[in-house]
Amino acid sequence: MIVSAKERLKQLLASIPNAAKVYWRVVDGGGPTLHFAGHNSLENLKNALPGWCVTAERARNESSPGRDVMIFGTFRYWLEHTTALGLTLSGLGHNVTLTYLPYARYKIPASSFDLQRQDAYVWDVLNLTSPLIQVTSLYRYPLFRGALPEQLRLAVDEISLRDFQYSLKVEDVDREGQLYRLRVERNEFAARAALACLKANRPQVVIVPNGSVLEYGVLYHVARYLDIPLVTYEFDEPEHRVRLAQNNEVMREDTDEFWGAQKDRQFTMKERESLKSLLAARQHGNIWKHFSIKFQDVPRQGEEHIRGELGLDARPVVLLAPNVFGDSATLSRQIFTNSLSEWLERTVRYFTNRPDIQLVIRIHPSESRFPYGTSMSEVVEQTLPTLPEHIHLVTAEAPINTYDIMEISDLGLVYTTTVGMEMAMSGVPVIVAGFTHYRGKGFTLDPDSWDAYFELLDRVLAAPAEYRLTEGQTIDAWHYAYRFFFEFTKPFPWHLLYFWDDVKEWPLDRVLGEEGRSLFSRTFQYLTGEPIDWSDRE
Repeated sequence: MIVSAKERLKQLLASIPNAAKVYWRVVDGGGPTLHFAGHNSLENLKNALPGWCVTAERARNESSPGRDVMIFGTFRYWLEHTTALGLTLSGLGHNVTLTYLPYARYKIPASSFDLQRQDAYVWDVLNLTSPLIQVTSLYRYPLFRGALPEQLRLAVDEISLRDFQYSLKVEDVDREGQLYRLRVERNEFAARAALACLKANRPQVVIVPNGSVLEYGVLYHVARYLDIPLVTYEFDEPEHRVRLAQNNEVMREDTDEFWGAQKDRQFTMKERESLKSLLAARQHGNIWKHFSIKFQDVPRQGEEHIRGELGLDARPVVLLAPNVFGDSATLSRQIFTNSLSEWLERTVRYFTNRPDIQLVIRIHPSESRFPYGTSMSEVVEQTLPTLPEHIHLVTAEAPINTYDIMEISDLGLVYTTTVGMEMAMSGVPVIVAGFTHYRGKGFTLDPDSWDAYFELLDRVLAAPAEYRLTEGQTIDAWHYAYRFFFEFTKPFPWHLLYFWDDVKEWPLDRVLGEEGRSLFSRTFQYLTGEPIDWSDRE
């Protein structure tokens, strides 16, 4: 590969101590650099920090001493969020260390010289929080130089594969390609830096966003390897709520302890009506209250319309609802399958020999919003180039509401999508093939091997009506769905996607004031390692 004179100069300057920092200060003017330009700039954070620090210091002077907390962040949006969280925890009396890596983009490589410039910029901004927060750059931290422990080496491999799939929304990983090699390089660097840092500065708790992909997944595994208490957090919906997990990946949505603490509570008529209202909005493609995601692009049109549209007759109907591949709800969710595609392929082939059953494959509507990656439609078309008359493919773009198909279905087949939970709420039997939060809660059919899966299919299709959910199971599905949608998340002032709008509504002085403490104090306690009380009623 031919290296330009400019790149050769960068390589030379990168080897000279402080040369990149001086270049950043003089040539870049001490401002955003390269990938941190434009919408990736930390200038909004830089402008807000002086006021935030005054607020946090005032609150800290009135707070009792707390715990030693380390928070990790990288990329502009998480750096903003973790800095605000760090100042809040500092204001509550905790000793906070904010560790970071100076990356602006996770799919695009940067030279050592440019990363040094980016590190100088991020360091300059984050250190405005001193002395309320101790800032540590993992990029400049002395690396662990020995052989990585096997547990961490395997974690780096797994996360790098997951990063490739997550980034491009494909299942087949090109291990020779630039993206995969970049992710391995950065993940191993993060593992070595974090291992050295956490060994030398062992906090009482580590807080990591997400914890499943990119450097966040690496930090999660390093903390678990060192047996340091850990909290992961992430956002979805509704607004002003956060998902938390202690010593676990929050993206796995492990609800076993939560449901164990909630299932014996009374499920009230008021709660049922709230859930019905939410579901009605989801079914008709509307936004409901503080929930921010549309799940359908067209309104419902009814049973007669959908039967006519798809050409369905009186034979039993099975709805197969795959996820969008690359969605975090599908990555590493295998139980007996090798992949989402394998499950789809083998299931479709099974139904080629069942002309007595009508199979409707409904590709997730959200897939149309991603113009790249593995399409589940393509998987079906490659498996069966010509569909038999009893198998129907409904593409992501088709103007059809999934809930209309659910209404006429005798059986649901899902991987991890919430469609399975919602079908169970209608009494429809559902076979769940992947690890999802509602699996094993008593209202789904949960095979753990291919043999069990196909044997279960044979039994249910022989007499679908006999597998309709009992009234008790249906009530359990409704009860679980309510607790999951409304109470599995915890109150929190700032959503990642709407951070600066939320900051206007919940500035730091309001969060650290009497009103904010009454609403969010339990969440901040859980974030700093106090065991989550899943029976806690807000």
